[in-house]
Amino acid sequence: MIQYEELSAAQAAAVMAGLAEVLDGCVAEGASIGFVSRDPLPVNRFWQAVVADIASGDRRLLVARQQEKIVATVILQPCGMPNGRHRGEVAKLLVHPVARRQGIARELMRRIEQMAKQAGLRLLVLDTRSGDVAEQLYHSLGWQTAGQIPDYAQSTCGSYDPTTLMYKVIQA
Repeated sequence: MIQYEELSAAQAAAVMAGLAEVLDGCVAEGASIGFVSRDPLPVNRFWQAVVADIASGDRRLLVARQQEKIVATVILQPCGMPNGRHRGEVAKLLVHPVARRQGIARELMRRIEQMAKQAGLRLLVLDTRSGDVAEQLYHSLGWQTAGQIPDYAQSTCGSYDPTTLMYKVIQA
């Protein structure tokens, strides 16, 4: 059974190793998620920054657990600028390779969209490597393509891949 929960800053800090393990598992499989190697230092710094942002209210973190172990994450980052308080960015939808093909990513997206709606957000944006399975998932959930940027992100194998920018209008 999969359990889903939003973590506070203190809860996220307490499970930092589990969060890093999910991210590392995704990088090991070649995911385009901002990291080009499995070096733990930048991964730990990333999660420390997420914890600080959760504490300040700048980010929200949802996780999925399977048998008490964190197997997936997704982050909601509401825009802090006065002209953008109606929108947010979805980031780091990560599912550890051992937990894939169980509907976890779909459910995390459903829940993050509901969370955004409850927070009064009306527009969500994200980016994903063009052609990845994630892009298909987002389309199946009603996300629209805004455009594509060539050579946007370096992959774990050193090539430069295009990124698709996507958005979804959240219904009131």
